[in-house]
Amino acid sequence: MSDSVQVASSSPKPPLSFTQSIVATLEPWVNLTRVSRFAGTMLVFWPYAWALTMTARTANVPMSRFFYLLLCGFIGASLSHSVGCVWNDILDRNFDRQVARTKKRPIASGKISVRGAVAFLWGHLAIMLWMIRDVNELAWKIALVTMFPLAGLYPLMKRITYWPQAWLGISMNAGVFVAWAFLTKSVPTSAFALFGGTWAWTIWYDTIYACQDKKDDVKAGVKSTALLFGNSIKLVLALFATIMMTGLVLAGILNNHQLPYFVLSVGGGSVYLAVQLYAVDTDSPKSCWAAFHRNGFNLGALIWSGFLADYIWAAKGSALSNFAEGLMLKGF
Repeated sequence: MSDSVQVASSSPKPPLSFTQSIVATLEPWVNLTRVSRFAGTMLVFWPYAWALTMTARTANVPMSRFFYLLLCGFIGASLSHSVGCVWNDILDRNFDRQVARTKKRPIASGKISVRGAVAFLWGHLAIMLWMIRDVNELAWKIALVTMFPLAGLYPLMKRITYWPQAWLGISMNAGVFVAWAFLTKSVPTSAFALFGGTWAWTIWYDTIYACQDKKDDVKAGVKSTALLFGNSIKLVLALFATIMMTGLVLAGILNNHQLPYFVLSVGGGSVYLAVQLYAVDTDSPKSCWAAFHRNGFNLGALIWSGFLADYIWAAKGSALSNFAEGLMLKGF
């Protein structure tokens, strides 16, 4: 009986089917891009979406064009997120091997070579550069600076400062300026106010994200605001939530937004942040991941709903005004 069990256990595994072989080959590359982790893509997308909606309202952009640009921005955000993940994994492969949550990543585990990852990275960058080929000079310059020095240097920041999240906040939210520059060829004060709010938001959610790895990061020598803030983390997070909402209030005032924006984006966003601050357990990786994920979906969408409602409100008001003017010109 034991001999038969031994023979059965040592028998070769059946060969993979063609489909299974394709899936097995592609899986490490898909994991490298984190394309299945939509929260990261959405966190790149929302600042652009907020600013685009804000700009569309001011510039009276038709809704058909607005939604087309929104789709383009989502594709760009997805590519940008993937590029950031690939580059981060290339530079952090030695750190990743020392952290329980990241040691199975494709480069750290040896499933993908560094040379292969670099070639893959350049392919993504080529597509991104092609996508921005026709934008105006100001938008092109902002996008280029975002792609290379800003996003490119982020993985190095965690080696030299406890504030890598502050640098990430600059690169993650440059879409605010790209949206304004693309549609208006300018960057007004309201865009800087919105950028300040989104910068604080990045510190908020990425500090919570970094709390997942606090123990391993100490051993590996990785720096983060999660370690810097220590036992005062919730107090400091409350400060950055306040900065975020202040930025949104100033952006709304400077851009002449109306009630829908202040109720949904500012009011709703403030309540959401307060509830999340109370609920999140910064010593629980599971709780921190859930909070991070909800920022990428729930909070981002809630704040955008205020921008969108105000844009629709303004568009309807403009249409009614034009209709009334037309009636007057016709002698009614």
